[in-house]
Amino acid sequence: MRFSKRSLKAFWELLRLEHGIMYGLGVLIGIFLGGGADLELVVFGFLTALFLQASAFAMNDYLDYEVDLANKRLDRPLVRGDLSRRTALISSLIFFPIGLLSAFLISLQALLFALIVSILGFAYNAKLKELGLIGNAYVAFTMSAPFIFGGIISKFNYSVLLLSLIAFLSGLGREIMKGIEDIEGDALRNVKSIARVHGIEKAVKMSSLLFLFAVILSFLPPILVLEYYDLKYLIPVAITDFMLISVALRLPKNPEKIPKFRKETLLAMLFGLIGFLAGAF
Repeated sequence: MRFSKRSLKAFWELLRLEHGIMYGLGVLIGIFLGGGADLELVVFGFLTALFLQASAFAMNDYLDYEVDLANKRLDRPLVRGDLSRRTALISSLIFFPIGLLSAFLISLQALLFALIVSILGFAYNAKLKELGLIGNAYVAFTMSAPFIFGGIISKFNYSVLLLSLIAFLSGLGREIMKGIEDIEGDALRNVKSIARVHGIEKAVKMSSLLFLFAVILSFLPPILVLEYYDLKYLIPVAITDFMLISVALRLPKNPEKIPKFRKETLLAMLFGLIGFLAGAF
């Protein structure tokens, strides 16, 4: 394949590298919150998250091709025809062992955790996704897993636990919201999403409440850890909270804008990562 700007963009979209980088940053934050680690462990921790997430996303697009096609997901390179399903499968199979090798070079505990998360990822792509809230919870767990992984590399403490919980709630809100957007395609796999089983209105309410719960928890670090009562934490997290509250308030009135809201919540989570990283120093 000729590597043009278009094909490179398609690979980036297939592997969702922006997510992988954020997961890698999550590992770094977990490490720093746990007290730090040697540079080589920090590097391997980042690479583990990057490669395993790239593998999982490529496999997801390979298995969900028909669903994405029905949902007219033109943000997916396979649907647009920019990449083949075979390319997605090969990419997943290449990055998976590289990610596990990076985890092995950290410790056996790190390898075991990475392997468990990866096995759950394959189970999600194959079946768990169809179970609705259980599948949503798994994806939300993967958003908190980088912080837990960072804590495993350094030292797991209540700061890591709190950040993991905030990430879990935000991620669960995003996934339930995504189920509203994907309701037509999910019918093809009989995915029992909140939107399909209980209706769009209930899915909207649950998603909004989860975002608000995440905002409430973000007030705890300055209370529990004096170092977090600092502008370098407060300003980025205030931006995160404002964006999440904004989405929670607009979502009930504008469910058709979910693609926009998903981008906003992802950006909000990035600001949150910046705040926690800055607060760790």
